[in-house]
Amino acid sequence: MENIRVIVVGAGIAGPVLATFLKTRGYDPIIYERLPSAGEGGLSLMLQPNGLRVLSLIPGLLEQIPGHSPDRMIHCSALDGKEDILVDSYMSPDTMRELYGFPLMGVQRAELQRLLIDTAEKHGIEIKWGHQAIEFEQTEDAVEVTFANGARDVASFVVGCDGLHSNTRIALFGKEKADFTGLAQFAGLSPTPPALQGKSELVNIYGNGRHMVAYPVGGGKRFWAITTREAEVKEDWKTQKVEQQDEIRRGPLSTWGFGAGELVKTGQKIVKHGLYDRPELKSWFKGRIVLLGDAAHPTSPHLGQGANQAFEDIYHLMRLLKKYNPSAGQPSTELLSHVFRDYQDLRLPRTSELVRGARKQGEARVVEGIDACRARDEGIRAGFNSDAAKRSQYELLSGPFKDSEM
Repeated sequence: MENIRVIVVGAGIAGPVLATFLKTRGYDPIIYERLPSAGEGGLSLMLQPNGLRVLSLIPGLLEQIPGHSPDRMIHCSALDGKEDILVDSYMSPDTMRELYGFPLMGVQRAELQRLLIDTAEKHGIEIKWGHQAIEFEQTEDAVEVTFANGARDVASFVVGCDGLHSNTRIALFGKEKADFTGLAQFAGLSPTPPALQGKSELVNIYGNGRHMVAYPVGGGKRFWAITTREAEVKEDWKTQKVEQQDEIRRGPLSTWGFGAGELVKTGQKIVKHGLYDRPELKSWFKGRIVLLGDAAHPTSPHLGQGANQAFEDIYHLMRLLKKYNPSAGQPSTELLSHVFRDYQDLRLPRTSELVRGARKQGEARVVEGIDACRARDEGIRAGFNSDAAKRSQYELLSGPFKDSEM
């Protein structure tokens, strides 16, 4: 009996991981990606214990991730010419493993994507680049996908992992209006400056109308991102032109304290993009097509959970496929409805809560006016080690399973 064909739309971060799990569970996945090659998109991401827990189910993968684990988390204020440490928390990899089973790990997105693609290909999974899915036609037992280049393919079911600008989501539910939040982000990769040499810290720096997060990603480099309030900016991760990058390097952000200014001055591949909200979907599937990751629940970056929540989605989707279709045989539409509805009903409330939490975090970090900034700083100082904060962090980082049911 031939293995059941599954089309995975998107070869970013989630798609290759999902396809690898599908292959090892007896399906025949193929990945279609609209871009011509890997490497375009965000600069970095922070893998957190809940995401690493899922990746650990692929034998040997964690040991190959080219990232760096911080050993401290520091929150500091650079306000009105004064510098102040608000929180200095020890969080070595060993401490994080003791608390949550896995550490934090900063990684360059392009390097992680390349590893995940290589892993999928070593499992015999084909990836077709330059194929933008534009039409999905469902029958009783299959889905035919048409691509912008005229190619077609047929599979038993389709999983849309095609990110923030998901064609799969648009095909299922129509194009939605994205609303600008009033926040924009500058981001870059920089050599580690002298002020941070020999240190392995995840640093949050707060100023008047701005916030920076910075962390090591290996190879002597640090990723940094600054969120500010701006007039409307395009939602576009493309690198700024040389003149625009030079303007940012020489601008007011380059004088910021705690090493932040040095990171900006030496920034490479600096990007600037607006942060937008999208309507919350009421459903993540139609028939034999389901959404996953940013395609289902796009989020602002302020909790650093985007990729990690996509990995949680993958775990639960695979767990439910095993529950309802243990033989990995040809599933009926009714069977897939059970899988997709259980997956959606479990994950939609959780991810919606985190999307709202990320938006709230961004608003709270980027306040304007000295009095409002001082109140923000005192709230961070007082609230970081509160019982409520510890409970929330444990709930976030200890999922999505203790003993895998996948």
